[in-house]
Amino acid sequence: MIKAGIIGGSGYTGGELIRILLHHPEAKIDFVYSTTRAGKKVTTAHPDLLGQTDIAFTGTINPDVDVVFLCLGHGNSTKFLNENDFSEATKIIDLSNDFRLKNDAVCNGRTFVYGLPELKKSEIQKADNIANPGCFATTIQLALLPLAKAGKLDNPIHVNAITGSTGAGVSPSATSHFSWRNNNVSWYKPFTHQHLGEIGESLGSLQQNVGELFFLPNRGNFPRGILATAYTHFDGSEAEAISLYRDFYNDAAFTHVADEPINLKQVVNTNQCHVHLHKHNDTLLITSATDNLLKGASGQAVQNMNLMFGFAESTGLRLKAGVF
Repeated sequence: MIKAGIIGGSGYTGGELIRILLHHPEAKIDFVYSTTRAGKKVTTAHPDLLGQTDIAFTGTINPDVDVVFLCLGHGNSTKFLNENDFSEATKIIDLSNDFRLKNDAVCNGRTFVYGLPELKKSEIQKADNIANPGCFATTIQLALLPLAKAGKLDNPIHVNAITGSTGAGVSPSATSHFSWRNNNVSWYKPFTHQHLGEIGESLGSLQQNVGELFFLPNRGNFPRGILATAYTHFDGSEAEAISLYRDFYNDAAFTHVADEPINLKQVVNTNQCHVHLHKHNDTLLITSATDNLLKGASGQAVQNMNLMFGFAESTGLRLKAGVF
């Protein structure tokens, strides 16, 4: 059993990590750190765990755990690592955007590997530190990576994606509280979303001169999940595109190409990404769906942990969607 620590355990991603790790056969939670809830039971922040754990939040860390997950706001992981030391043997998995880009990948002598298993599995298996991808970035990359690998992203790429309110974090805001979000849909950060940087670096690692990516993110009136639709010019047939995607994801533990159009419910509460392809004249439509808190955050973090420690990739992550 490896010992795991969680930093920032009172938020959504921290709660999902606790839920997964409590039932992981190869890992044990050593501590859950929180500056705002130290001394209080974890169930005060995550009542869904009532009866499953008596763990209490702590204001101190164990620097010798085998792995630590940083579930902190963007910019705060760097600050935390500057103020707290972990042993050289401790592996770090960061869920913020602090270390995702190549120019930001080094902190205090630690080099972070971008943790998208479908793209960097072998590097992750040898890594000591992981920068977990963003939720939109995960969903969009999994829709486009096979085309980049085949050198087919020469033309402009248009992406429209809608995300649940949990993507905005646990603290209420003007656009996440119920009375505003319910029965409402809106866009934000048009064509300038912060995940574009990591998407661009990943696509660029597979194909030079990728066409311009136009990404329009939308807020949905549901709590969790991302549904992305991407379309671009494609010369081949739909059957050729499907074959290309199936070959690319042949060994992927959690990304699957669907025969029929997909919907959000079939992936929510799982670590799955489902992808569907549709050809219209010279345009290929790619639809991808994930749970933003699992494959887009905590589930993928545990997937990376499994790879780093030599466990089966799906260990602790065989989660079923609730489609009814």
